[in-house]
Amino acid sequence: MPSMSTIESWFCRSTPWEAATGRWVLPWALQGVSPRGRVLEIGGGGGAMAAQILTASPGDVEVTVTDFDPVMVAAAADRLQGFGDRAHAQVADATALPFDDGTFDTVVSFIMLHHVVDWERALAEAARVLAPGGTLVGYDLLGSAPARLLHHLEGAPHRFITRGELHPHLASLPLADVTVRENPIITRFRARRGGGR
Repeated sequence: MPSMSTIESWFCRSTPWEAATGRWVLPWALQGVSPRGRVLEIGGGGGAMAAQILTASPGDVEVTVTDFDPVMVAAAADRLQGFGDRAHAQVADATALPFDDGTFDTVVSFIMLHHVVDWERALAEAARVLAPGGTLVGYDLLGSAPARLLHHLEGAPHRFITRGELHPHLASLPLADVTVRENPIITRFRARRGGGR
């Protein structure tokens, strides 16, 4: 699984991105879902979204941020240190998560699946570690011309989801209530792990 490019790494650790996450990006990305219990953010970069989840959530919410890039994990750990035992950051491959089945009540993935390349496997892992009744929610870029150009120019390894491709894949996993919304450049998704509340 590839690490972030220099441009992406800088952006994910930037103050403007952190400010935008709480005000606009996170509420839009969560699609009305209130993260609960044990939360896993896959490919959480510098931890900006995780910090906003923790700030907006009750004290019983605990967030684990994973990323393949050790530099990003260190940045996330630094950013989240004020949350004490409610926040954890660790290096992990999204296609082989180091957690037991059913560990998390909420799994989130924000604009990172195209970097995994094998995004199908990453989503299967997200479903595996989700507890029965738990929620998977997130968004990603679709293979639009601007997205392809940007990633080509910066040389970042990637594989975009194409329109109409995500829903059938999510529906093939042990997930229920699958919702996928697409526009020409972005897809948002939400699903629930079967067998629970």
